[in-house]
Amino acid sequence: MNRYLLCITGASGVIYGYRTLQILSERFKVEAIVSSAGQTVLKEELGKGISDLKREFPSVEFYDERDLCAPVASGSRLTSYGAVLVVPCSTSTLASVACGVNSNLIHRVCEVALKERVKLVMLVREMPYSKIHLENMLRLTEAGAIILPASPGFYHHPESLEDMIDFVVGKVLDAVGVKHNLYKRWKEG
Repeated sequence: MNRYLLCITGASGVIYGYRTLQILSERFKVEAIVSSAGQTVLKEELGKGISDLKREFPSVEFYDERDLCAPVASGSRLTSYGAVLVVPCSTSTLASVACGVNSNLIHRVCEVALKERVKLVMLVREMPYSKIHLENMLRLTEAGAIILPASPGFYHHPESLEDMIDFVVGKVLDAVGVKHNLYKRWKEG
């Protein structure tokens, strides 16, 4: 499985999605969906627009979140992907997917990933969690999704913000079996 679908939603922490896109697109075929809220956060937090991403990552195919007829909306297509990654995942997206509500392409591909048993990783970026957030995470975990909080570790002695970002992105990649050297593992030389 040398193909991944990356979804960037409107949660703060769009740097995680951006860094994931950088790492994956160096080695794999990547397709991406950036929600309209994700585009707003991308502009606010990184000063970039979707046109900037398309220019920086010319090998990545971007789909519009309103395009429910995109190839990735079909299970027959999505089954050839290594994983669907929602990085970062807003709690609104989390709730929509947990309840089976498809109001955009990101929601649809997450639903398809669950029904087709394609790995679905959702990097939830929110704090604190409400009971509703936790129930939605449990519901999705029981349905087969992998829920990761955007919580950097410190045992690898990060020296920069980039080290902390790479730790979280590394955990996302670990969840789908992508080898990397983004952080030093526990008790690793």
